[in-house]
Amino acid sequence: MTRKIALITGASRGLGRNAALHLAAAGIDIIGTYRSQADEARAVVAEIEQHGGRALMLPLDVADSASFDAFAQQVRDGLRSTFGRERFDFLLNNAGIGIHAAFAETTEAQFDQLLNIQLKGPFFLTQKLLPLIKDGGRILNVSTGLTRFALPGYAAYAAMKGAMEVLTKYQAKELGARGIGVNIIAPGAIETDFGGGLVRDNAEINRQIASNTALGRVGLPDDIGGAIAALFSDGSRWINGQRVEASGGMFL
Repeated sequence: MTRKIALITGASRGLGRNAALHLAAAGIDIIGTYRSQADEARAVVAEIEQHGGRALMLPLDVADSASFDAFAQQVRDGLRSTFGRERFDFLLNNAGIGIHAAFAETTEAQFDQLLNIQLKGPFFLTQKLLPLIKDGGRILNVSTGLTRFALPGYAAYAAMKGAMEVLTKYQAKELGARGIGVNIIAPGAIETDFGGGLVRDNAEINRQIASNTALGRVGLPDDIGGAIAALFSDGSRWINGQRVEASGGMFL
């Protein structure tokens, strides 16, 4: 049986790394991207290979859409040389950054950085990779709980993610003819180094979030990696065009 392949942007650290390990544990081979952390990327490959999987890491700056043609060619070459394939099955648009700034104080430079990484990047990267995605495959975008509830300081970030939620519906509608399903997962607050590690490292913020979450704690990377693996599983094939929040019941 041919093993499936998932391409994950931002797979060297955080939720992307966790998703890569969960998918690899489910028997899915990985093409991951990293921007600057080559050593961390190699460590992920080594961990996956140690457990019998196959993985390839490629450099990519999702803010640089001019590089996407060359990246798509690297993916094409890597599919053939590493996996003996022409297409991959799953795309996870995970790479991103967090900028905390009040609406009144958000600069145009901050806005443009978020726009390029969180919206323009996944829009045009997915477009460039469409010829390499297998018919019947799936795409998963990443949003945030902050599109459902509002916390001061995330206006620009959440606005980009809200746009991604709308885009997901259009992608699902327009790619349905190829049997490609498209969803978007919206993590709640997770203990990672995202946004400077605020949720993980600030005990008071962690406690406040836990007290407002139905399951009584802040999310962990495994919570999201497991949810991503579930959304790429065969049992989730009929879920399409949906925003799936994975927040443990935050601010219900």
